[in-house]
Amino acid sequence: MQRIKKMGTTVKPYQSEGSKKEQVQQMFDNIAHRYDFLNRFLSLGIDKGWRKKAIKMLEAYQPKRILDVATGTADFAIATLEINPEEVIGVDISEGMLDVGRKKITEKGITNIRLESGDSENLQFENASFDAVIVAFGVRNFENLEKGLAEINRVLRPGGVAMILEFSKPKGLFGVIFSIYNKTLLPLWGKLFSGDNAAYKYLPESVAAFPEGDEFKQIMTSVKYKNVTDRRLTFGICSIYTGLK
Repeated sequence: MQRIKKMGTTVKPYQSEGSKKEQVQQMFDNIAHRYDFLNRFLSLGIDKGWRKKAIKMLEAYQPKRILDVATGTADFAIATLEINPEEVIGVDISEGMLDVGRKKITEKGITNIRLESGDSENLQFENASFDAVIVAFGVRNFENLEKGLAEINRVLRPGGVAMILEFSKPKGLFGVIFSIYNKTLLPLWGKLFSGDNAAYKYLPESVAAFPEGDEFKQIMTSVKYKNVTDRRLTFGICSIYTGLK
């Protein structure tokens, strides 16, 4: 079983009782009202470019039915409209995040995106239901990584693609600078604007503990993905992983 670990324990947002899944749900409910603003502010807007690159890669597969796991406020789901899917379903365990996403979809007059409450490790869809499954900065929060990845594989049709964006750890001097930023300024600003002291401390801790690169590709391969690839972006801050069923 693959889990995010730090000093032998699962990395969780809060130093309290409750499973990682329960705490992640609570954390995102707490910060949902400021999540989009903080994403733009803390990444200097670069996260939008990462999603655009992923969608450009996804276009080659011409998916008509897409599932966005850990959809959050639906940014990635909305971005897929650039490639004209027929239907996009987004699932997330945080109703607070989904509420923000639903408001965005309503305001934009979007009719082919539907958001639902759902657990990434127990997806309520039949086998081979989707042409593509996408996840942006969500697999790091899975309580059981292998189970979540296997569920994504299960709902993909044969030949379908899983595309995963996740933070990674840059190397060299930039890596040192980024690590200092992650451990100091990011938690400080996150606390200031979100009001949640733990949420933006959890972010760098979970990134530091999460498998990346070849290690993550091996995990994908172990749960039956084929032709697994990765592409590092912005000096290695973010990686795009793809795998076929």
